[in-house]
Amino acid sequence: MFGPDSQFHRFFNDPRWALAIVRATVLEAAHPQIGAALTDNSSFVVHPWRRLRNTLVSLQRMFGPDEHVRQREAARLNRLHARLKGTDAGNQPYDAMDPEVRAWVVATLFESSVTMCRLSGQPLDQVTMERLYAEFQAYLAALEGRAGYLPPTLAEFWQYFDRVVAEELQNTEALRIILFKLFDRLPAPPLFAGLPTVWATGRAVAGPVIGSITVASLPEALRRRAGLPEVPGAQTLMQGAYMAARLARALPDNWIQTENFVNLLQLSPDGDNPSAEVLSDLRSRMKRAGALIRLLTPVPPQQDGADRLENRRSARAFFSEVLDQTGDGYLEWPDLAAMARELCSRLDLDEPAETRLYDAFAAWWRELQAALDSDGDGRVSEEEYVAAAPSLAGPALIKVATVLFDATDADGDQFIDAQEYRHLFRRGFGRSVADAGSRYSRSAFVRDFLSFMSGRQRSAPYDSLLSEA
Repeated sequence: MFGPDSQFHRFFNDPRWALAIVRATVLEAAHPQIGAALTDNSSFVVHPWRRLRNTLVSLQRMFGPDEHVRQREAARLNRLHARLKGTDAGNQPYDAMDPEVRAWVVATLFESSVTMCRLSGQPLDQVTMERLYAEFQAYLAALEGRAGYLPPTLAEFWQYFDRVVAEELQNTEALRIILFKLFDRLPAPPLFAGLPTVWATGRAVAGPVIGSITVASLPEALRRRAGLPEVPGAQTLMQGAYMAARLARALPDNWIQTENFVNLLQLSPDGDNPSAEVLSDLRSRMKRAGALIRLLTPVPPQQDGADRLENRRSARAFFSEVLDQTGDGYLEWPDLAAMARELCSRLDLDEPAETRLYDAFAAWWRELQAALDSDGDGRVSEEEYVAAAPSLAGPALIKVATVLFDATDADGDQFIDAQEYRHLFRRGFGRSVADAGSRYSRSAFVRDFLSFMSGRQRSAPYDSLLSEA
């Protein structure tokens, strides 16, 4: 069911898979419980590229050949989902560990995989479809311990899928954000950081197209139920997009491998990746193209990369770029939980190290509430933060720094070596660290972390850790 011979493994590097993932995400977001969990807890609006990378890494682990890796990843996902529960704006409960909800997530991945083949003119035969369904059942069983919340047969699955679409899916806020906000405001990945004109111009064209393609591919019952607009020509555009993605499979393997594509988007010009020099040259050419675009189009002027990478940033900029991880304009526990989640994912922590880091962030949140929440509404607004920003660096934040150091210092020698540093920051040592003997001491790490998290000092490594899209 897993490994390189699985049907899913063949799909993973298929260019059509990108369209299928977007479609599946919309179907998930239309479920009331999932939509509420995404709206309240997810950082996908502000950090979509980070979320994409983490999702793909997780799928690779779950469908890989190593049973130990799969069990470890399943345990990590279960711990992550166990923390996502609460009530929505209508006071209805949601719980990411609800087995029926988790079954729906897997169902959307399977159904969207089948649909991508059908829409691209290569429908799956019955045997292949049943094998693929068995693989997704095995995926759910690896998470739940059993796959009983998905129907046992493929024929029953289609009845189940149609019933959920017709009776349970809704026009949720998360669905509207994905379709009508995310694509229009999609932040630039690191590859395009500092090239706002180029990115904004491309996004202005591609955003509405992706949204129209996605809406046209959704089940008609959901389109009617959610009141999604019918765009003239969208069906033809959708068919053309899926056919083009199918033809793209003829490109060289290293061009279309999902991992290579995601790594390319994550490249940073100030990193030490071997491709950084080529990237810098490419970016300089793109900047010249951006200058030409500014002359020809009325795109509002924006700061370029050099302006935005100045050592100090305003309190308002730090609030929006770093602290407000969910992008709702307020600092709340889900924002700090999103930071903890990203750090735990990067370091691939097990229990109890993961719990210690979450607990440290929770203590910091309580400290922030006590210091900054002047109106007592349980959250910190941008104005409240700006008015009392110096209160940010208290004892609880120091505790976060020390716990993060201990989690990164895998060998426990009280220094972060080059390999441990790359594990956390996905880049080599900076000059200041290398000058200190190629080791990062506890005191230096805590000092740099506090300086960044209090908004006093910019830092390329920490920016890439917590503020990159």
